[in-house]
Amino acid sequence: MTTRVIIVDDQAMVRAGFAALLAAQSDIDVVGDAPDGVQGVELSRRTHPDVVLMDVRMPEMDGLEAARQLLDPPPGVVHRPKVLMLTTFDVDDYVYEALRAGASGFLLKDAPPADLISAVRVVAAGEALLAPSVTRRLIADFARQRPAPRKDRTALRLNGLTPRETEVLELIARGLSNQEIAEALVLAEQTVKTHIGRVLAKLELRDRAQAVIFAYESGLVSPGVN
Repeated sequence: MTTRVIIVDDQAMVRAGFAALLAAQSDIDVVGDAPDGVQGVELSRRTHPDVVLMDVRMPEMDGLEAARQLLDPPPGVVHRPKVLMLTTFDVDDYVYEALRAGASGFLLKDAPPADLISAVRVVAAGEALLAPSVTRRLIADFARQRPAPRKDRTALRLNGLTPRETEVLELIARGLSNQEIAEALVLAEQTVKTHIGRVLAKLELRDRAQAVIFAYESGLVSPGVN
């Protein structure tokens, strides 16, 4: 199955370079590119890509607002692509907000070509790109700057999880992979996947990225505590 991708970035050389690299893959089809968020949203609505590579900082409309419009479309718009944020900084408040909005992760623009290709495939498969340690630092850094955990419905939703599901959510937030969670809890990896699916369903979360944000904001996990 071919993954349809569009690239939204204000630098023409970045768009051309990424497009050439991805188009050379037999399982990836670059169906368009745009220089700003406004045109990126319009292009996505017209071409229905599976994955949008979205630059964080652009003129007209930044990547954060564009991601929000794609991930929370107006009535009548059914298509919701996966969004992978692109940034030149390893710590960027915009990226944190994009993850909260439902983006599936982020990638540094200077990452090795193999990482870009892998990132598109990972996100297209429905996984969140949260494995790199820099991503865990990003989320922890900005969660630390947020107000105290909310005691509203966000925190109360934790009560709907079983003790095992709560353990799994905590380990997700600490950056462990499915295999590492399985080893830590002495479970089969498939069992871990089942638990994660139930956690996402019960908490009404799109993916692993939002699960991490939820764990910090609900107070289940404290930033900087291992």
